[in-house]
Order: sequence, then structure tokens, then C-alpha cells
Amino acid sequence: MSAFPIPSAITRFVSARTEPVRCSPSLAATVARARELEAACHRWLVAYSIAILRVSVGAVFLGFGALKFFPGVSPAESLVEATTHILTFGLIPGGVALVGVAVLETVIGLCLLLGRGMRAAGLLLVVQLGGILSPIVLLPGRLFSGAGIAPTLEGQYVLKDIIIVGAALVLAASIGGARLHADAGEPAAQ
Repeated sequence: MSAFPIPSAITRFVSARTEPVRCSPSLAATVARARELEAACHRWLVAYSIAILRVSVGAVFLGFGALKFFPGVSPAESLVEATTHILTFGLIPGGVALVGVAVLETVIGLCLLLGRGMRAAGLLLVVQLGGILSPIVLLPGRLFSGAGIAPTLEGQYVLKDIIIVGAALVLAASIGGARLHADAGEPAAQ
């Protein structure tokens, strides 16, 4: 036993660190298979994620638009009428505004679902998103009257539309020709 065991511990540590780590063949094969699977998933996402986003947003617009055709069914009916009343200075009655928003959302939804008229859908989305988010400025008392600045149910309904804004930006970029692509030989983002 040496008087100073520290140098021998350091020697063992250094020699262990300089030798390459060896994997069993089965572990190496498992790691390689996992990387192949990750690459396949990434290729699938690149190929289909924007189309899935388009269909998903289209279904949301079609569903919420269809609800507005039936009085008393849409949870946003009162908010749509109040917002439209303010935006149009009371010139458009609430029932007409509700049908107008229902038509707008339904047309956007159908365009997105079918993948047709995408430029028109993009322009209609700009109008719709302005209307969807305007209660944040026009009717903050209805949206944030909970404890502190907690959103009400109507506020939560409007705030979730921020996600739709992000999705609409991705869709607008794809309408303009933007595409996802996987660079050959480049590992997927961690």
C-alpha cells in the first residue's frame, strides 16, 4: 500500500478516460436502429406536418363556424355580437354579425380542409384573426375579471386563439412557397 493513494487513483482515472468506450454489439445495433427510426420520423414530419396543421386548423374553423349558425349554441355568440357592435359602431345587428362570422369561419375552414383557395383563405384569416383578437383591446373587462388578472372563460376562449395566429403564420408561409426540408447528412435538432 502506498503512502499516497491519490496518484494511483488519478492514474486509474486518466487511463480509464483515455481508452475508448466500447459498446456491446447489441447496444450499438440498438443505437443505430434508434437513429434510423428518428430519421424516418423526421422525414415523415417534414413531408406531412404542414398538411396536418392545415387540416387541423381547417377543422377547428369549420367546427366553430358551424356552431355560430345555430342561435344559443356557440359559447362565443355574445362575445362576437359585442365585438362586432363596437367594431361597426352598431351599424350591423348582432344576428347578422353572427351569421357573417359563421360564414367567414366556415369558408376558411373549408378552404383549409380542401387545400383549395389557399390565398383567399390566407386573406380571410387576416380579417378573422383581427376580429378574434380584438376583444383583448375592446372588451378587456369581459376577458380578465377573475382574481387578479386571471382570464374568464371568454378570455381563455380568446387567448387560445394566439395558437391559431402561430399556425396561420406557418400556413401563410407555406402558401408563399416555404417548405420544410431535411438536410442530407445533418442530424435532427436535439
